[in-house]
Amino acid sequence: MVVVRSADAGLMVDPRSGFCKANSTFYSKRKPIPFPANHALDLTTFISSRPHHGKVAFIDATTGGQLTFPDFWKAVESVSTCLWEMGIRKGHVVLLLSPNSIFFPVVSLSVISLGAVITTTNPLNTAREIAKHISDTKPALAFTVPQLLPKLADASNDNHLKVVLVGEREGETPCENSFSTSSCTVIGSLEEMMKREASQARVKDRVTLDDTATLLYSSGTTGVSKGVASSHKNFIALIETLVRRFGTNAQEEIYIATVPMFHIYGLAAFTMGHLAMGSTVVVLSKFDLEEMLWAVQKYRATYLPLVPPILVGIVNKADEIKKTYDLSSLRTVLCGGAPLSKEMIEGFVDKFPKVTIMQGYALTESTGGGASTDTMEESRRYGTAGLLSPSVEGRIVDSDSGRALPVNRTGELWLRGPTIMKGYFNNEEATASTLYSDGWLRTGDLCYIDEDGFLFIVDRLKELIKYKGYQVAPAELEALLLCHPEVADAAVIPFPDEEVGQFPMAYVVRKAGSTISGVAVIDFIAKQVAPYKRIRRVAFIASIPKNPSGKILRKDLIQLAASKL
Repeated sequence: MVVVRSADAGLMVDPRSGFCKANSTFYSKRKPIPFPANHALDLTTFISSRPHHGKVAFIDATTGGQLTFPDFWKAVESVSTCLWEMGIRKGHVVLLLSPNSIFFPVVSLSVISLGAVITTTNPLNTAREIAKHISDTKPALAFTVPQLLPKLADASNDNHLKVVLVGEREGETPCENSFSTSSCTVIGSLEEMMKREASQARVKDRVTLDDTATLLYSSGTTGVSKGVASSHKNFIALIETLVRRFGTNAQEEIYIATVPMFHIYGLAAFTMGHLAMGSTVVVLSKFDLEEMLWAVQKYRATYLPLVPPILVGIVNKADEIKKTYDLSSLRTVLCGGAPLSKEMIEGFVDKFPKVTIMQGYALTESTGGGASTDTMEESRRYGTAGLLSPSVEGRIVDSDSGRALPVNRTGELWLRGPTIMKGYFNNEEATASTLYSDGWLRTGDLCYIDEDGFLFIVDRLKELIKYKGYQVAPAELEALLLCHPEVADAAVIPFPDEEVGQFPMAYVVRKAGSTISGVAVIDFIAKQVAPYKRIRRVAFIASIPKNPSGKILRKDLIQLAASKL
């Protein structure tokens, strides 16, 4: 193993803040992560070779079905063999459209083991949204659950997509004849593939650390959805970071997978990171507060990952929850998506004094790496996203001058390190504007780092709306609004909400003579997008404020909305 160091030799770095005046760079104060010396290593092999004493890898929270570690790795070998015989090779893209399940990691790591690329999409997305994803990535094969097959067929159009069903019940016949062969064809089931004896005769393509492992979609800093190409190296670095954070006695820990596995947080942590550590992951197919609390009680969970709106809900109902559920096994809550306020942290600690809160900051483009608080003491530095992750470097850059700034100065956060993406898939222009040649990633977030090295998020330069942890791009909704025959112009902004964090609000300019209502606008969008993207508030306005170059002045509209509260 080699070590990815946090600072170049000879640089004078302030041990308190991690700041180096010589190059205006903040270096992580955490111990650098180790890294494999062997360049020809795939992510699946790396994870499977990690030593631990874990017994049960995954448990289905609803059915109680389990995959032990030996059963899991046997399933990966079997599915990899079948994929290879189907002609899946290095560089091929495989689509996974599925809610959380204990089979999600089997599919993902089987694909990745061959040097093929796994791409995921939200099951809540509409056929139109999935069709765009398919058109962009051109998958050679897709995995989906039976209930989503009609949506996938509608999205496939004339791509003639080959499909493997996941979670098919024993004795059922694949519904091959339910769909036109011009859209998609069911060629088998994952369960059948898992029963296959693994072949030792196949010759695997040589996979290296720099090869692409995943294509996850993010709105980035521009609001237009793009495929983030992350390498085997990116995920291995992230796993080493997680091991550093959670690794002590990890095989004794039980995590509840509340966040979606198609998202970087769920994929990196629950299909990879905790698997590498020997932990047990209890999988919820979808989020439901009562089901989550019941799972904590039934499986004696020790770790619970949440997003801020859910934590707010738990604090608000804490007395009722404690009367109904036994949460005494719970030791740690992990919260990401937005920094928690002082009131929220203190409110949670007051209700659950034996539970430690840990927070984090990350992007899809940083493969889940960025910053974190790893102890209650660190989390009590209220408002912080934490210290920079191991081996991660940061800069705070003035958006106007481009000058890197020192401690306690606000500017755009840039990150560099082993978890930073390769770039955006088939989008050189977006890559060049976000990822510089020397490895710096522009995050689009306005931040500062204080004298003790703690990162604070001030605002977002990127125009994204965070609904329950999901990213919603205003530009996508605005484009749809402008397709309405009675809409002359439109702008979408984040509207604050205690329960969900933010939701999309639309300011609409009617065409002359139009009497379109707010309800009609909401219904028009609801038919075309996933539920989390729906517009939930509409106001009509004479004109959309814009700067001389035509850019929407969203801050003016946000202030206008706030004045009406």
